[in-house]
Amino acid sequence: MTVDLVVQVAMDEEAQPFRDLADSASNSVLVGGNTHQELVFGGQTIALIVSGIGFVNAAHAATLAIARYGAEVPLISAGTAGGLSAETRVGDVIISTDLINLEADARAFGYALGQVPGMPALYRGDEALAAKLLAGDHGQPARLGGIGSGEKFVTADLAAELRVNFPTLDAVDMESVAIAQVAHKYGTRFVSVRAISDLCAPDGDEFLTHLDGAAQNVAKLIHEIVSLNKLKLAE
Repeated sequence: MTVDLVVQVAMDEEAQPFRDLADSASNSVLVGGNTHQELVFGGQTIALIVSGIGFVNAAHAATLAIARYGAEVPLISAGTAGGLSAETRVGDVIISTDLINLEADARAFGYALGQVPGMPALYRGDEALAAKLLAGDHGQPARLGGIGSGEKFVTADLAAELRVNFPTLDAVDMESVAIAQVAHKYGTRFVSVRAISDLCAPDGDEFLTHLDGAAQNVAKLIHEIVSLNKLKLAE
């Protein structure tokens, strides 16, 4: 099956804006428990995958996607995230530079905080792909930034700790780094594109309030770059 791009989201709420923007869409199928659907944007086909939330679900879905569509097809982790840095605002779209595992701590053995033994201290989003996604008149407030991923939904207390331990990060989610590690092992071009749904408030109310709007911002950006600009993803 030939596609030009794989877009992986965690939740159906993050997938629906892509479906709404598509010129046409295939029927959804289940692959290893993940929803796969092919969408056409301006003559290019993306495989839209809904993985479920968290590291294991994300890594499982990314592995199956690479096996199904090929390691040469670029992979984007799309959806929402919590804003961590003081400069980040709800609705902003962060396109990943550095991606760090917030759960990893093997400093006792000489590794950096955030580094899984035997893996890089951090992963870097594909610079060429990120530059193309950042370009264009898509009308979304987008910029490059660092993204950290962990298995906890980040609220105010944890956010304060993360700002001390990982001062370079702009946003936090629960999937991107797991996908980045899989992409690293397969040599697949990868970047995370996440819109800020909340600023790590004391509870999840802010996230629920802004989830749909943030998800739409990401979908509009990717749709515009892929479709209206006729992005040549293979370049």
